[in-house]
Amino acid sequence: MVPDGALEEGERVIASFRADRATYWRDHAWMAAGAMALGMGVLWALGNPHVWTGAVGGLAAIALRAGYLVSDELGARWDLTDRRLLGPQGRAMRLAEIRTVRGLGSAVQVITAAGDKHLIRYQADRAGVEGRLRAAAGRV
Repeated sequence: MVPDGALEEGERVIASFRADRATYWRDHAWMAAGAMALGMGVLWALGNPHVWTGAVGGLAAIALRAGYLVSDELGARWDLTDRRLLGPQGRAMRLAEIRTVRGLGSAVQVITAAGDKHLIRYQADRAGVEGRLRAAAGRV
């Protein structure tokens, strides 16, 4: 889950963005709370006398998701070079191609001129990452 492409001649990495463990678990705690409330609400609306089981199901679903994805998500790294933004699984875009940089919760969404969308997830300092990317792309 790290950039796997080689750097171009003379290209250098100026910043790396890794997922933050505390942010990952905090986000999943919020998702679990929402899933628990939603599960209980659905069971209540259906007239089920065991509304509490919605909380158990919501918590179990998010806990399973969190445990399954933790190694991939926390292993993800994005590298900002003086020319490109490089991400996991072969993602690469020239800085001049970046059209939009915006925050979505603890993630930073990057949209290219071609319409490709990328998420740099679980950032402890989302605003700082947004600022670095905007400055590098000349979109301040």
